[in-house]
Amino acid sequence: MPDQYAVIGNPVAHSQSPLIHAEFARQTGQDLVYGRLLAPRDAFAATANAFRAGGGRGLNVTLPFKGEAFRYAAFLSERASAAQAVNTLKFERGVIFGDNTDGVGLVGDLTRNLAFAVNGQRVLLLGAGGAARGVVGPLLEQQPAQFVLANRTLDKAQHLALSFGGALEAGTYAALAGRQFDLVINATSASLAGELPPLPPGVFARGALAYDMMYGKGETPFLAFARGAGAALLADGLGMLVEQAAESFLVWRGVRPDSASVLQQLRQTRDA
Repeated sequence: MPDQYAVIGNPVAHSQSPLIHAEFARQTGQDLVYGRLLAPRDAFAATANAFRAGGGRGLNVTLPFKGEAFRYAAFLSERASAAQAVNTLKFERGVIFGDNTDGVGLVGDLTRNLAFAVNGQRVLLLGAGGAARGVVGPLLEQQPAQFVLANRTLDKAQHLALSFGGALEAGTYAALAGRQFDLVINATSASLAGELPPLPPGVFARGALAYDMMYGKGETPFLAFARGAGAALLADGLGMLVEQAAESFLVWRGVRPDSASVLQQLRQTRDA
């Protein structure tokens, strides 16, 4: 039988992960099947346990379960420990291993697909929830000149900054007035609700890249706002999705697939 993998979440029907991993498996000659697993919001562990009991080898974890997956895993990677969230579970020899590939996926999309060097840039990260936490560590490793975290609630932003040793600056959106950034990353869920973080005018520097970790057909509200506010480059999170999936595939199978060709296929299908 092929090895079994899945993405677990609620909702999960919209997930592109089965298409991505099917292509990765075809590329690399890996014998596996990958599906979608809808878990009741109060039954993540029970659903994951049933999948394991049925022979499941690994899970990608999406909203709203990344925090629960962190607590579910018996062993954690350094990046999962830093993020306090897990998006990749590996089941092997009775051990539950948790990893977080979100930040590596974001940096991979920025540096490889978008040819944007984070090193030496002024970076603004919007939001202080799980999505933001998962990418702080890998962004810090790129050594930006400035790294600012903005959130509606100041204490939540400060708590996140302190958990990374105060290596980034935390503040409110209002405190951004008069400042400019070369890379502005939206890690809030505002785009899902058709809303915007309350950014003051002028935050996009000349030549700035606006990056929304959400993705869909057409521009997100954040990217439409950024275009009108002077951002020179726009990108959504589709590339991050593919890159984090490639890293998960490496964790599971020990081989890294070609992410660029899969990303091109997804973009062509989406934009058709």
